Amino acid sequence: MSIQAIIIAAVIVGGVGIFIGFFLGVSGEKFKVEVDEREEAILGVLPGNNCGGCGYAGCSGLAAAIAKGEAPVGQCPVGGAPVAAKIGEIMGVAAEEGERKTAFVKCAGTCEKANQDYVYTGVEDCAAMAFVPGGGSKSCSYGCLGYGSCVKACPFDAIHIVDGIAKVDKEVCKACGKCVAACPKHLIELVPYEAKHLVSCSSKDKGKDVMKACSVGCIGCHLCEKNCPSDAVHVVDNVAYIDQSKCTGCGVCAEKCPKKIIL
Repeated sequence: MSIQAIIIAAVIVGGVGIFIGFFLGVSGEKFKVEVDEREEAILGVLPGNNCGGCGYAGCSGLAAAIAKGEAPVGQCPVGGAPVAAKIGEIMGVAAEEGERKTAFVKCAGTCEKANQDYVYTGVEDCAAMAFVPGGGSKSCSYGCLGYGSCVKACPFDAIHIVDGIAKVDKEVCKACGKCVAACPKHLIELVPYEAKHLVSCSSKDKGKDVMKACSVGCIGCHLCEKNCPSDAVHVVDNVAYIDQSKCTGCGVCAEKCPKKIIL
């Protein structure tokens, strides 16, 4: 190959390279997406768990929403007040004091207290129980199955199966809601961290049927409702509910409950 051919080839390759570089540069400027500096700053403050507890797909989604004014600065349940304060500084607004919450399992039917219809052996997954007789081996069709779907869903290791039912460590729980979504029995709800009294039962069966299935189930006797001085307790569908906005923490409901399922 002659020197002239090599030079020509080099010039052609170099020219093509320059053209492509120029084209990419122009295209980059023309089609680039402007990123709000506040969005990047907020993303840097968020914990990065991408748990979805805020209602967005991940921390980047929440950061974009806050920067656009579509979500409050305290939307992240994991970061809590400290993160909300930092985001408030970035956005130039005051962070409102949010109420700390924790997950609570509305079931007290441990292995000793809840009756079993049969011995189950198979896949240990709560969702899979929809395909087995009776929806699970426990006599109570509303109770915790104890196979840990909520445990697997929790990104913070805040919930574990203890004596056949799920238990939440409220000091570790970030109220992300993953366990709430994972429970096929809808037994888990987010409650105020400071809640004084909670009903640990979800059975909607009548009293006599509840007693056949579990020794600590709510029998809908209405004693808690009748004796609450602040009208915070009501029995709905045979199970007691406590309105935390009205509850004063006096403890009368817990004292009057014959089954002692108000914690």
